[in-house]
Amino acid sequence: MEDQQFMDAALALAEQAAAEGEVPVGCVIVRKGQIVGRGRNRRESGKSALAHAEIEAIHDACRTLGGWRLWDCTLYVTLEPCPMCAGAIVNARIPRVVFGASDQKCGACGSVCDLFSMEFNHHPQVLRGVQEEASSALLTSFFQDLRVQLRDRPKWKKPTE
Repeated sequence: MEDQQFMDAALALAEQAAAEGEVPVGCVIVRKGQIVGRGRNRRESGKSALAHAEIEAIHDACRTLGGWRLWDCTLYVTLEPCPMCAGAIVNARIPRVVFGASDQKCGACGSVCDLFSMEFNHHPQVLRGVQEEASSALLTSFFQDLRVQLRDRPKWKKPTE
């Protein structure tokens, strides 16, 4: 039941991201039953490829806890972490990752590859599919709306010389 509750908090952050025109991904980091880090996707608004929900949440948790080792925390995220975020999870020593929707294009926790099974010095446990339907529905709706917006907007053409 606790996993559902914390995934609900990650979903709320994903909804905030969607409302801001960002791909709806949200993440919370929990230690001893308390949220110590929060993040949501901000790649468009931040103009940064690094502004993923997990990276924001890890940064927030490190600030909150006063150190970079998150060895007694659980990370909850609505979408399977990509290779960059999986690497950050390994480096932060997070022992447990819970995610909602799988990412068949970029998922690094079993969908495309599994970085956690490689010969790194840290191997988080992974629980897949928590709030999967809600996470997937949010992503599907966002991309359907985006396709309509892109189809209806005027096409830019390079001026001829």
